[in-house]
Amino acid sequence: MNHSEQNLIVKPHKESRPRLALTLGDPAGIGTEVILKALADPEVSQNCDVTVVGNRDWLVQTYDELNLSGNLVALANPDSLKVVDVQLNQNFDEIVTGVGNAGSGAASFAYMEYAIAQTLAGEFDGIVTAPIAKSAWKAAGYNYPGQTELLAEKSGVERYGMLFVARSPYTGWTLRTLLATTHIPLRQVADALTPQLLTKKLDLLIECLQHDFGISKPRIAIAGLNPHSGEQGQLGTEEIDWLIPWMNQEQQKRPHLHLEGPIPPDTMWVKPGQAWYGNSAINNPADAYLALYHDQGLIPVKLMAFDRAVNTSIGLPFVRTSPDHGTAFDIAGKGIADSTSMKAALQLATELATARTQDDL
Repeated sequence: MNHSEQNLIVKPHKESRPRLALTLGDPAGIGTEVILKALADPEVSQNCDVTVVGNRDWLVQTYDELNLSGNLVALANPDSLKVVDVQLNQNFDEIVTGVGNAGSGAASFAYMEYAIAQTLAGEFDGIVTAPIAKSAWKAAGYNYPGQTELLAEKSGVERYGMLFVARSPYTGWTLRTLLATTHIPLRQVADALTPQLLTKKLDLLIECLQHDFGISKPRIAIAGLNPHSGEQGQLGTEEIDWLIPWMNQEQQKRPHLHLEGPIPPDTMWVKPGQAWYGNSAINNPADAYLALYHDQGLIPVKLMAFDRAVNTSIGLPFVRTSPDHGTAFDIAGKGIADSTSMKAALQLATELATARTQDDL
């Protein structure tokens, strides 16, 4: 961590529950609905101090519409919530439920900017973000691959990553998956992957496991890039050219850790699947899994934990989590959105911010 990044670390508030900024996300999507559902659960709200960053009128409108939908699900009354009304440059009438556009993109971007600025100023210990639509951001003139990149830019950090965390409802085992590359075309992946990049991601992952999850000597599984991890150069040479030498070097540098791999991508997820579903054949699942590209890591994560995985940004000077699902414009306003992942995002943010507070004492 360089000095400029270290100076930006947000010191957790020690005297109360973690203070979380909860952004509304794209108001045309399901963010408002899953927020109202999640905050109605006392197990979620009792351990953190949540401020919704968005628009109170939109919360009230969504609350009223959902109550009229006939779906008898508990909702948090907006009157009982702490809400920051973020000033918008456009007319809110431009926003239509289920239709992502420049207006909804500008709104969600403004919510994020406010939450980041106030968190860096020490008003919040962390941020939980409802989903945004990248296409709506682009329509509004904001060209970012996603919220993670905006968070990193505003925080002034160059070392950051997307860690997906999910706790199995069957066994209690925790799946942690870090992506080495994120939102880039598949044909660019092999060129983007370098020993320097993987060292940076591995450093971040180890720091996170040790400081945020209390795992001092983690076991980390690392995926191969090619089918069968290249099969000794028959199906691609990246493994023998640099990935295996890089892993051997990293293992020598870190004798207290256990690095396993490069594991063939088609068998990488067998042990996690067994640990997730409770198969008695499982033996020593890893504490974390390093996937080399987006779908290599997220297809298995979403297959196992679509309704409860949490996107956690690591390397930032504050805690940030988000549900691992999108805006779901097609079901927005229908009252059928599942809030499990939003609840998990709030609970994980609470746990991580609390852990950082204890570390700071």
